[in-house]
Amino acid sequence: MNKKYRFSTIVNFYSKTLTLIVSGMVFVLFLYNTAVAKDKSETQVNSLSELVQMFDSSSCKECHEQIYTQWEKSHHARPLMGLNDQIFIAGYLKRGPLAVKPGEKAAKRNFPCFKCHFPQIKYATDAVAAEIAEAVLKDDKATVRKLNIGCLVCHNEKAVVHGRPEKQVIYGNKDIKDHPGRPVKKSPLLKNSLMCGQCHGLGPNLEFEHPVQCATLFGSYLHAYIPSGGTETCQECHMRDGDHYMPPNFNNRAELSERLKAALPLQVRTLAYTFQPKEGDVRPMVVVNTKITSKAGHRIPDG
Repeated sequence: MNKKYRFSTIVNFYSKTLTLIVSGMVFVLFLYNTAVAKDKSETQVNSLSELVQMFDSSSCKECHEQIYTQWEKSHHARPLMGLNDQIFIAGYLKRGPLAVKPGEKAAKRNFPCFKCHFPQIKYATDAVAAEIAEAVLKDDKATVRKLNIGCLVCHNEKAVVHGRPEKQVIYGNKDIKDHPGRPVKKSPLLKNSLMCGQCHGLGPNLEFEHPVQCATLFGSYLHAYIPSGGTETCQECHMRDGDHYMPPNFNNRAELSERLKAALPLQVRTLAYTFQPKEGDVRPMVVVNTKITSKAGHRIPDG
């Protein structure tokens, strides 16, 4: 066969193949974007009450009372409340680049923190964000406390990483087809640290008008704790025996102090002596040697 003819045939073959591949990718992306757009149009709600109802987990308490009670005392039940029961995002809305400008209503762009602190906001319009801002600026804690990281956020929204979670499905550690209300499907992610890393260490978040970087905890877990020989997952340390209280509770100072003592043991060695620079001038002196060893799976403090 003529070499020139063979070369042109090969080039032509690969050119057509590449065209087919690119066309296929474009078609897949078109279908994906169409599906996403359709999904968004179907799920957007226009009122805060609708959004709260959409993610209401109170019915879970009927069968899982102990777990629900543990969760109610956790920080996940009050992700917009800071220390001493203060609404921590109030300051951001009053001043700085995220503040609501005079004469304008708040929009979702004013709440980049919601990517982790209230991720279900993606199912709502800007009108809902405006309602939340109004409640925050009025210090309406009763309304703000309704915005939480509940059962459906972790056991549906965040329970799978490839594709979207199935609607009306709860994800757990095993399949339960006859589970009351919704079927339960097994998700290995629930026992993996990546489950927690979806919020605790996500970023930098460059998709926002004002990019943010908050917690870097998951990064330090992956890049420091694991390489140094650490083997425990986030759940093994913070959810022993399935405890949904997920300590520490930063508002409980005594409990927090005990946990920090265990995570950051402090050794102190002292040497007392006297120093006499000149006769009759005796000065008591002490040398203090301290050593703090981190037994935590990540840097402290972090979030």
